[in-house]
Amino acid sequence: MRTHQTWRGRIAYTSKKPDRMDEDRGRETFTLHEQTDGTSVLHAHTEIDDAPDVLRDVVASFETDTLAPIDGFSRLSVGGVYEGCGWFQFDAGHARFKGHNSKLGPNSREIALTSRTPWFGHHAIINDGFLGRLFPMDAKPGKISLKQVMMSSPDHRGATGPELFPLDFGIVYEGDETVRVGAGTFEARKFSIVDTAEGLPEEHPPYEMWCAKTPQGFFLQGGVAGYMMTWYELVELDRLP
Repeated sequence: MRTHQTWRGRIAYTSKKPDRMDEDRGRETFTLHEQTDGTSVLHAHTEIDDAPDVLRDVVASFETDTLAPIDGFSRLSVGGVYEGCGWFQFDAGHARFKGHNSKLGPNSREIALTSRTPWFGHHAIINDGFLGRLFPMDAKPGKISLKQVMMSSPDHRGATGPELFPLDFGIVYEGDETVRVGAGTFEARKFSIVDTAEGLPEEHPPYEMWCAKTPQGFFLQGGVAGYMMTWYELVELDRLP
């Protein structure tokens, strides 16, 4: 008898640039396992077609209730060429990384933490949606600030590294809406990612997303403005029997 619940899905990436409106620019497939021990394991495969194209595979585990990361692995190619791979591990006092990339060769880093990192950002879009879980279902619209988040890359597309990159940013819960996407119609909560100017080499363009109003909080749709002008939409979602 299985001791876990499993969901599988696919997210479509499209452009919102005037000369490429609604053109396919990538895709992401994912599998989420929720185990009875309180751990979730995410597998995500990302393909970004825009040059230089990106292929990224991620496996990451986290505490189901809190999102606190446990460990993870990321491997990526950029422009059809191997970029790097690495292993991440997190506990109450440390964030650790061991990996290899085409620029630095073998490398490692350990960062001492004053408290456990609240989320691991490995650039899978489905993972961004999980940030909404940090607002309880009965929460009112408002803002929270996250400290000592660990990213696998400071690049907006996650097209470098991987590495251990600390970042602080904010999440704004803006309210509820009914959203229709390729995967169906959902009651949703809308969020915005803010306050990245001081943490990243270049401030991330405005990013808003709608997440299912369910315990899993699956990413439903979202867009990045500014120079990126891209859109993401959940087009398939199945819970395995």
